[in-house]
Amino acid sequence: MRAAGSALLLLVLAVVALAQQQPPPTFRTEANYVRVDVFPTKDGAPVLDLTQADFDVLESGAPQKVEQFEHVVIRATAQDARLDPNNVREARAMLENPRARVFVVFLDIGHVTVDGSHRIRQPLTDTLNRLIGPDDLVGVMTPEMSPADIAFARKTTTIEGFLARHWTWGESRQTVRTDPVERMYESCFPALASEMIERRRQKFTLDAFRDLAVFLRGVREERKAVIAVSDGFTIVTANPKLMDIGPNEAPPSGPQVSVDPRTGRLGTRYTDNNSAGAPQSDCWRDRMQLANYDGRDDFQRVLDLMNRANASFYPVNPRGLEVFDSPVSAPVPLEVDLARLRARTEMLRTLADGTDGVAVVNTNDLGGAMKRIVDDLSNYYLLGYYSTGRLDGRFHPISVRVKRPGVQVRARRGYLASTPADVSETAARAASAAKAGVEPAEAAAAHAVEAAIAPLAGYTRDVPLRLQMAAGWKPGDAASAAVWVVGELGGVTMMGDTWNDGFDATVTLTTTADATAGSGRISVPRGGRTFRVAVTPSQPLGPGEYVLRVGARAGPASIPSREVARLTVPPAPDGTGALFIRRGPSTANRDTPTADLRFRRSEQIRVEIPIASTEPLTARLLDRTGKPLAVPVTAAVRDDADGSRWATAQLALAPLAPSDYAIELSSGERRMISAFRVVQ
Repeated sequence: MRAAGSALLLLVLAVVALAQQQPPPTFRTEANYVRVDVFPTKDGAPVLDLTQADFDVLESGAPQKVEQFEHVVIRATAQDARLDPNNVREARAMLENPRARVFVVFLDIGHVTVDGSHRIRQPLTDTLNRLIGPDDLVGVMTPEMSPADIAFARKTTTIEGFLARHWTWGESRQTVRTDPVERMYESCFPALASEMIERRRQKFTLDAFRDLAVFLRGVREERKAVIAVSDGFTIVTANPKLMDIGPNEAPPSGPQVSVDPRTGRLGTRYTDNNSAGAPQSDCWRDRMQLANYDGRDDFQRVLDLMNRANASFYPVNPRGLEVFDSPVSAPVPLEVDLARLRARTEMLRTLADGTDGVAVVNTNDLGGAMKRIVDDLSNYYLLGYYSTGRLDGRFHPISVRVKRPGVQVRARRGYLASTPADVSETAARAASAAKAGVEPAEAAAAHAVEAAIAPLAGYTRDVPLRLQMAAGWKPGDAASAAVWVVGELGGVTMMGDTWNDGFDATVTLTTTADATAGSGRISVPRGGRTFRVAVTPSQPLGPGEYVLRVGARAGPASIPSREVARLTVPPAPDGTGALFIRRGPSTANRDTPTADLRFRRSEQIRVEIPIASTEPLTARLLDRTGKPLAVPVTAAVRDDADGSRWATAQLALAPLAPSDYAIELSSGERRMISAFRVVQ
């Protein structure tokens, strides 16, 4: 949606809390077994001395017998004591731990001002540090992200560094639009653009909340927490007046048949483009859709889905104690301004109250107020019972009561029961896996392809600088690993025309202790948008974790683009990562390195992976489910002058429909999967 938001898309790490010294409870997992997290308080303070006998649990009004009980008290731990997952599958396995708390920090970039994003930086960092325990997991999400982009982790160093460097991520009330769609609205309808932009941003946020709820429901049954940093917004209703045609307006006449001067072929084009170069038809289509948009149903659906997912909102308004909704200089009647302020605040409170969370609003002491979130999430009771209800696939409401007077209780509101068919299918899969002793090959392939394709979900928006990395060992050299980086600038709308005259790119590789391990530099000529750099080590590179910092600058007057990524170098002789080459009309039919994994059907793609092996190489194309496709892929091994060896696979994309795909390269027992997307 926006440049700062695009930078946020690169942040797919997160961390959170749950530290308990006693051994975890042994929970059985029959189909009718239900876990309930219970948060009892008295006068706002957690109640610490309840026993199993103090609780009554009812499902659909019927009493249930509590079979298992644990009082969980969280103690934060130092960063060094937390172990991050090594891959997507390991992270998902960690999420299933019933004693591990799961957090998502949601940065609502379209509804937070720059001042707000600066004010919340330190309180949010302090809150995470007070929360994090050795078993907890946290992830970061923005409205532009798919939940599949969230990478859960335990250490918060990446989050803290990002918030420190990119504290200007809030984009509410900005006068300069960085989102090309928002600029299009201003070009088409200057008088209506503000309302259209607000409606679009609101829809983005509610759609993201909905998708997040669905994702969290599939992650685990136990409670999840969403710390939503947002100023809130007034839920919009349909506004037919937005479609009233002004005296100087005329809807587009539609496409006209004409001759494309580039190809000489007949085609359709719009003759009524706006000053931003976009067809007026796009503006009018969005205007009609946004005029009819009613956010009330979406908002209620979010609350329902969050309750069914056993997830709670903890909204935080970073603007602090507010007196007015609009700037004092804005010509807004006082009663209108106060009504907007009340509506925004009420929206945040409803998010919390409707999902059993806590709202932090109307306070300048953000750090002190957010301590309520820490207290709320650091002390709870975990109950388990075997439901007497039917396996009917329906939602079963749950209510929890505490017998002690004066104690208030918050707990999950219910769950979606399994069906007999679900139980049979799960049992059959478990029996099959147990009989085989290993995961079926088909399932393993599907999981591997799914993990490779997952990062492509972040390609819905452009970013200033994309990166692709590869690391490996040159044949006969086990003393030092090699690292290669490909970078690609965003379009002119992201970077500006200044970059068309050429730019310089620098690469710095450091250890996690911030010791320099290597560097690289390249000058990109006029018209270039991509670069490929081999890192020159300043010391032997052994296996382990490294930090890669890549910068690009087009002269002293330009705003530099910088990105930071983490890289794991595997033990010799294995490699990791892949580099991509595109060839087609957009590259004048020249091979060009690319870090943007979106390709057109008119192009050819080549993937290159560092290897040290001399074993025969095979390649094939897989669809997003891991199924092989009957599309020829040319595999080859190439030795370069620098001593590196590359496994390559190349294919033409013309036979493929728009979708996600994966190229599988196999050399001996090593199986390498690289994913890409065909967009048109």
